[in-house]
Order: sequence, then structure tokens, then C-alpha cells
Amino acid sequence: MSSEITIVVNPTAGRGRGAHAAQPAASALRAAGFQVRTLVGSSAADALARARAAVAEGTGALVAVGGDGMVNLALQAVAGTRTPLGVVAVGTGNDFARALGLPVRDPAAAGRVTADALKGARLRDVDLGRVGDHWFGTVLASGFDSRVNDRGNRMRWPAGRLKYDLAMLAELAAFRPFPYRITLDGGETREIEATLVAVGNGASYGGGMRICPGADPTDGLFDVTVVGDCGRATLLRVFPSVYRGGHVRHPKVSVYRAVSVELAADGITGYADGEPLGPLPLTARCVPGAVRIVGP
Repeated sequence: MSSEITIVVNPTAGRGRGAHAAQPAASALRAAGFQVRTLVGSSAADALARARAAVAEGTGALVAVGGDGMVNLALQAVAGTRTPLGVVAVGTGNDFARALGLPVRDPAAAGRVTADALKGARLRDVDLGRVGDHWFGTVLASGFDSRVNDRGNRMRWPAGRLKYDLAMLAELAAFRPFPYRITLDGGETREIEATLVAVGNGASYGGGMRICPGADPTDGLFDVTVVGDCGRATLLRVFPSVYRGGHVRHPKVSVYRAVSVELAADGITGYADGEPLGPLPLTARCVPGAVRIVGP
């Protein structure tokens, strides 16, 4: 393994935490004897191109500094290669790091964990989801939650999580279940009315909402959570239990396990790792051991 480590940074992650987090992470790696190169792209496309070039040139590891969006970008560069991925989670959600037991919002600790793991060759292969040629690590969201994302992304004010809280209230006012067509592992297509369908490689999204609480990113399977045709009052009662994963015990919630999931619904955008994938229909496939992760 090369002793040169490449750090790719999202300077806007966590309201500016990304820009400050790279320094203590890089210092921990240098203290362990690694050479560190830092990449800051002028755009997401530029950052991805630079990250892919670093992987192609044989960097010893790619370390993503930011939130789940930056991790998602880094996955596009390292998935399917043997280049290890380190994560310095300093974003708003950090669900990928949570799923793997990595430090959250502690860049110095994350840098030390990354350095120690690289020196000790403590690497592990974990699964990823794939839609077309795009990889994801946590959850593919569709339905009510993705409509909230759509609305929040269109809002210019306010900033941060409050924007999505307001978007949720607006979507609740216009709430209705959506007609879905769901096919698991190429079997019979189910036509159902659903509030949302979440395809989980990891357990949580949105900063700790355990929408797929049983998902294991090493078992080669997605957990698919289907929230059925509940009304606004039921949704408001069930929603708080998502943080504990207790919603799966509600009679309107079903959980399935599958390698491939085909989702179709009109007017619904799919989001993976919080990033827009495009409108349904989409087909997601779980790819075992698709990325090598640095960590305990």
C-alpha cells in the first residue's frame, strides 16, 4: 500500500465544519508517517474527477471529509476497486459513519482511527447499493421523505435542517399515499398504496432516523421498509418512533429482504445517501463487498 493518502474535502459540510475538519485529520495521518494530499474541487464533478484520478494513480487510501454527500461522492471513485475508503464524518447526517461505528464530528479521532487502521491493515469489505452506474451506502428513499427533500431543495430560506422541517410541514398539508409497483428479486410485482418505500443497505438516514433498523451492510441484502397507506394522523404518531426503529412494529409497516428492488411510482424522485438519483422507476441492486472501508 502506498504511504500517500488522499483527502477529499467538502468545505461546506456541516455549515463549514468540513473546511476545518481536514486539518486535524491530516495532522493525525502525518503524525503516523503518511504523506497527505488534500483535494478540494471547484464543484462536485471536479472533486469526483480529482478523486478518481487519485485512485487511478494508486493512492494508498481515499479519505472523505464531510457528510454523507461527500461519502457518496467518494464511493463513486473507490467502489469496485481495492482502494480503501476512510471517513471523517463532519456533516449534518453522518449515517454512513454511524452504520460502521466510525467517529462522528470528531475529526482528530477519525484521523487517528484511519491512521491506526491503515498501519494495522484493519480493513473490511462492506456492501453497497447500485442504481445504474451510481453507488450508495445508506438508504434509497422514495415517497413522502423524498418529496420533503424535493421541496426543501427548492427552498432558498431558511438554511440548514429548519428548511427541511418546514418542507415536511408543507408536504404533510398536501399528504396522500402514492400508488407503487414493487418487484423484489425479479418476482411477482406488488401494486400497493404506500407512504414511502426505503431500501436500506444501512439502517438510518436523515441524521439517525432508523428507517431500516435491521439493515446490515455486510449481509449481501437490502432491508426494504414499506410504510403503507396511513393517514396524516397515523404518520405523525408513528414518525417519532423512527429514531428508535420502533415504527417497524406498526401494522401499516412491512419489512422485506432482497438483493434487487424495482420501484415504480409516478411523480416520485429517488434519493440515495441524501442525493437525488432521478425519477422512479429505479432498480437497486445490493453488491456484496463492493467497497473496502478503513476502520475498526
